[in-house]
Amino acid sequence: MTAQLGLGTYRCTDVERAAVMAAAHAADWIDTAPNYGRGSAEAALFRVLGDNPQVRVSTKVGFIPRPLRGTAVKDQVLDEVEAASGHSLAPEYIAWQIECSRRAMGRTPDVVFLHNPEHHCEPDQVRKRLYASFAALEEACARQAIGGYGVATWNGFSDGVFGVPLLLDLATKAGGPNHHLKAIQLPLSLVKLRAIAEAFDGSGVLAEARAAGLDVFASAPLHGGEVPKLVTSQLAELIRPGSSPAQAGLAVVASAPGVRRVLLSTDRTGHWIEAMSTVGRPPVSEAVLRRVVDVLGT
Repeated sequence: MTAQLGLGTYRCTDVERAAVMAAAHAADWIDTAPNYGRGSAEAALFRVLGDNPQVRVSTKVGFIPRPLRGTAVKDQVLDEVEAASGHSLAPEYIAWQIECSRRAMGRTPDVVFLHNPEHHCEPDQVRKRLYASFAALEEACARQAIGGYGVATWNGFSDGVFGVPLLLDLATKAGGPNHHLKAIQLPLSLVKLRAIAEAFDGSGVLAEARAAGLDVFASAPLHGGEVPKLVTSQLAELIRPGSSPAQAGLAVVASAPGVRRVLLSTDRTGHWIEAMSTVGRPPVSEAVLRRVVDVLGT
């Protein structure tokens, strides 16, 4: 399986401009969230999604956009304390936020990710929270409000808060054997190599996701701009001769076992084209990837 480049919108200063640019240069997936762009990111995608029906889209539910907190309280899906906390996975809120997202984007999301479900949740309550959330998402699938769902997390997998087997178990309990759990999203980069290293031995989140048929979305592949500063010319040549530091970093992520999409946040055409010339090529060999892990550690 060859990974594909998708547009991430978390760090985009102009989401609409980024989406227009990416769609004009063969992007087939855009990932966003209601709280991105200070609450404006989804609406910023309305026109480009309407003009480009071939582009698929994922969004998230969890972090409550500031502009919607008062409306959520007025509509009685959250109380004032819940709204002020800034994060909720209450089933009523999930259903409400999905409808807000559909209106804002003018599109039924292909995937809705639970956004950092470990946030402000005691470890012994994670299973209960995930099950209730999955049940709400299965109901959304049943009414064709979303195409499927997943979990997007920064630390949930790496900290052992949950794993793919638990997610599959809860999805099956919530939706039966034909459940709609489709994907996971997690940070992968030369700064976040642990999951890649584990996959070489057939263990860890990437190997488990691949075995389960879940799509893996790699977020923050350049780790907020840190990766190009980390990659020496010698390391770039080891990874893929002739590559720039950014291309070398992206090549490692795109070559990680099981990765389906690499999400890059940029509104610069040059950066996007440079990334496209790397992601989608035949993967870097496992032998080279192992050497990279040995050099950088996990």
